[in-house]
Amino acid sequence: MFDYKSAFQNSVEQVRSEGRYRVFADLKRVRGQFPLATRRREDGTEQDVVIWCSNDYLGMGQHPAVLDAMHDALDTVGAGAGGTRNISGTTRSAVDLEAELASWHQKEASLLFTSGYVGNEATLSTLQKILPGLIIFSDALNHASMIEGIRNGGGPRHIFRHNDLAHLEELLAAAPAGAPKLIAFESVYSMDGDIADLKGTIALARKYNAMTYLDEVHAVGLYGATGAGVAERDGVQDQIDIIECTMGKAIGVMGGYIAADAVIVDAVRSWASGFIFTTSLPPALTAGALASVRHLKQHSELREQHQERAQALKDRFAAAGLPVMPSESHIVPVLVGNPVHCKKISDMLLDDYGIYVQPINYPTVPKGTERLRFTPSPNHDDDMMNKLVDAMDKLFSHCNVARRPVAA
Repeated sequence: MFDYKSAFQNSVEQVRSEGRYRVFADLKRVRGQFPLATRRREDGTEQDVVIWCSNDYLGMGQHPAVLDAMHDALDTVGAGAGGTRNISGTTRSAVDLEAELASWHQKEASLLFTSGYVGNEATLSTLQKILPGLIIFSDALNHASMIEGIRNGGGPRHIFRHNDLAHLEELLAAAPAGAPKLIAFESVYSMDGDIADLKGTIALARKYNAMTYLDEVHAVGLYGATGAGVAERDGVQDQIDIIECTMGKAIGVMGGYIAADAVIVDAVRSWASGFIFTTSLPPALTAGALASVRHLKQHSELREQHQERAQALKDRFAAAGLPVMPSESHIVPVLVGNPVHCKKISDMLLDDYGIYVQPINYPTVPKGTERLRFTPSPNHDDDMMNKLVDAMDKLFSHCNVARRPVAA
């Protein structure tokens, strides 16, 4: 008889033995006091903590305008959306949100999904149904959701070295000239904090008659005059065919979307199983996201404060001799290089100092590059930063973690 339970147990033990077993912190965020939270320990006691790894980059999940909009939607519309949009219709705030998002990205239309992951998987797999023979060229460090969508489509694909446009051109040049092509890449890569060359990628796409698919999940709300992302910052929104984003990070709520020409959006809407057969976002979420986007468009000072805080933390880590990794964005990764040490430092930061930052281990990053990934927000003040750097300095010495220099 096959021992099913042992098979599952062995799979968990394998993860434990490699030092990458993940434990979720039981946290209750405090409304209006982001990044503060209360942690419930396993023994039932509570601890005040400072969150240093949230992707709610600007604290919009706590913003009064967002909360008011969500409360109003609950009071006037109710909790659920009633099912799929095909069967139950569309919530008014979802229609308004799609119009707002399309305008934000200078596109004709947009389409909501239940998450950024679903948006990537559904769209990239569906494009291969709509465009028979589509060849996809994917950056080596693309997110798992992009990889999954490309694989699920079942079509030909090529992986180009991360941000290596020379390698991308080699692959494009070798592909059949008449075949449909798509270059899939991200703007901000969330683990290393580097940013793609959008203009260079677009130039190659035009040269080889390829479409472009840009994931802006770690950039939307944070870059550009109105926060539409790196494509807006670089003045190339109109030259990207499909922009994919999330509403679960800087927008502070939940959900994902694509923005593109109306005919592209209509085709994806008509063919994507990940859209057609899933319950749509509830009205409170779409109303909250709409309020958040409208606020972000009008408040560039939040983006300025965010960038200043990220640079301030990088400078403090470097001054303390901690191996902060090169990053041209708001992501602040500190190299540990060992999964056991990475988790140990993370645990001690939380238990001994009330500092919450998750260890980033394989398979999220390659083995040997394990790190702590910090995401300072405009709400992380100098006192919080000083306490964090002091704690990190002590723990790197206590755990005998190498402070080897990180190449720029």
